[in-house]
Amino acid sequence: MLPDDDTLMKRVQAEYREMPGLLLTLEQAARLWGMAPPVCHAILDRLVAAGWLRRTAGGAYVSTDRR
Repeated sequence: MLPDDDTLMKRVQAEYREMPGLLLTLEQAARLWGMAPPVCHAILDRLVAAGWLRRTAGGAYVSTDRR
């Protein structure tokens, strides 16, 4: 059984909470969480849209420190 998007989002949020200052590119995030890049991209973009993550000028994802 594959995890749903909400489960994946909670997992990503937990990782960012546990590691303040975590800065990941899409490729690094997909590898870290064992997700296919398109799935990871969708999850990260949902978290950006929710204001939970932001993208840096270099394209990496970082927490907005919303806890």
